[in-house]
Amino acid sequence: MITRRRILSGGALAAGGAALAERFASVVAGTARAESAPRGAYTPVVTPDGATLPFVMKDGVKEFRLTAEPVKQEFAPGMTVNAWGYNGRTPGPTIEAVEGDRVRILVTNRLPEHTSIHWHGVLLPNGMDGVAGLLQPHIKPGETFAYEFTLRQHGTLMYHPHADETVQMAMGMMGFLVIHPRAPKRRVDRDFCLFTHEWAIEPGSSTPNPNVMVDFNIFTFNGRVFPGTSPMLIRLGDRVRFRFANVSMDSHPLHIHGHRMILTETDGGQLPETAWSPETTINVPPGTTRTLELVADNPGDWPLHCHKSHHAMNAMSHDIPNVIGVDQSKLQQTLDRVAPGSMAMGSTGMAEHAAHQGHLGGLPNTLPMMTGTGPFGPIEMGGMFTMFKIRERIDYDTDPGWYEHPEGTLAWKVE
Repeated sequence: MITRRRILSGGALAAGGAALAERFASVVAGTARAESAPRGAYTPVVTPDGATLPFVMKDGVKEFRLTAEPVKQEFAPGMTVNAWGYNGRTPGPTIEAVEGDRVRILVTNRLPEHTSIHWHGVLLPNGMDGVAGLLQPHIKPGETFAYEFTLRQHGTLMYHPHADETVQMAMGMMGFLVIHPRAPKRRVDRDFCLFTHEWAIEPGSSTPNPNVMVDFNIFTFNGRVFPGTSPMLIRLGDRVRFRFANVSMDSHPLHIHGHRMILTETDGGQLPETAWSPETTINVPPGTTRTLELVADNPGDWPLHCHKSHHAMNAMSHDIPNVIGVDQSKLQQTLDRVAPGSMAMGSTGMAEHAAHQGHLGGLPNTLPMMTGTGPFGPIEMGGMFTMFKIRERIDYDTDPGWYEHPEGTLAWKVE
């Protein structure tokens, strides 16, 4: 008999051909028709370190309020950024609704310049699409505009400005628009939204530089960098959905550990089940969303991070000479006198900076390049890095602490 465990092991998948591959996708994503969700029911999304935008019902319309404004965003303890966003945060709060809903979003502009909102990927009337100058007047400072339309689709979509967007998106103006299906084909137990973004913030400063095109040095999930990112808490056996979004200048190959996931949709819509395939890394190009599902059948503290290695670091610098193998002891003595607490770039690698919270960490409002401490020592990561914690018994609102490995399941020193 083909069990889920045998399928996940990979051997049965290789032997079974296309039909078995289709069954693999069905099992992993939990699509058995007996487990279909009731009509109109859905699991509310969780935006780690973010929020969901509330609404009020007015004559059968779901009415939301967004305020575009400058915000103070803490990337992690020790670094706060002068960003732009919505309702006091970047990314803005997640808007959540159901296919067929009539929605009205009232957008107030408290920025120092005009703005608008484009509903990325949404099928709507031309005059609601939000391209300032072409499809609507600019929303000037102090003005409020209303966008109203009926949701004709479901999926993982976005909102962002379509006015001076080079500056406004670089400063942090973006957010999720999640539209749940009216008749879901399958249920999930946990549904997470992660917005990737990249920033150019000079060490020692607080304001992003929107003129930078390629040399970004800070990389965030939902406006946070590791170790400031909150772990996602999951119960063993949960069916989990990850929704990723990206409006930055670079693609982000997002990688999970310990599991396979199935790509089920993009911002263009749902993929047919015959097109589903198992992945451990999914590339999220600029201007797209990607939605993936998995069964959390492997307990532990599992990383989720961008696999561009510099994107999982903080305060990256691109103009430091390569000094690996060079004796810098005299240079360090000089640094200790003129800039106590700072370190020269590593002679044997950069792990020494994580151990000492060193390079760039002595500057004001600047995080160490690599940081974070786990149960076995420095984790030596930063930036676009977070974790999902799977336990047999877990309170979704309480971090369970570090995973306790069962006997015989932890790598050990031989000599």
